[in-house]
This record gives sequence, structure tokens and C-alpha cells, in this order.
Amino acid sequence: MNFVKTHPARLYAVLVAVLALVAHYVPELPGALILAVAAAVLGTGEAVQRVENAKTSEAATAEPAETEDPYEV
Repeated sequence: MNFVKTHPARLYAVLVAVLALVAHYVPELPGALILAVAAAVLGTGEAVQRVENAKTSEAATAEPAETEDPYEV
């Protein structure tokens, strides 16, 4: 579960690629099913984008970690 929280965009990309391959190589699938899955994928993409935006905002407002300056004498 930690992988899903850490890398939602990567997981989403793999899932979408697999779905596209299945839709292409299984022509017997009904068109309505493919459209429904496409709509669900778009909704999931929005959720993934919100998670990534939250991680970016959190990182932008976080205090930087204290580190040693290697050039300080």
C-alpha cells in the first residue's frame, strides 16, 4: 500500500497502458464497456493529479532539512 501512496502516477500510467492494450487486442469487447472504462480512467486521473498536487504543495511549504555547508570554514 505504501507503493501506491508514493507512486500513484506511475501505477496509473501502467494501468492505462494495460487497458489500452486489452481494448486493442480484444476486439470482442463491447464499445459501451470501453467508453465506461475510459470515463473511469479520466476520473482516476483527476484523483491522481490531486494527490500529486498535494505532495508538491507539502514539499514546497516544508522547512528545509538542516544540512552541513561543505564550503563553510
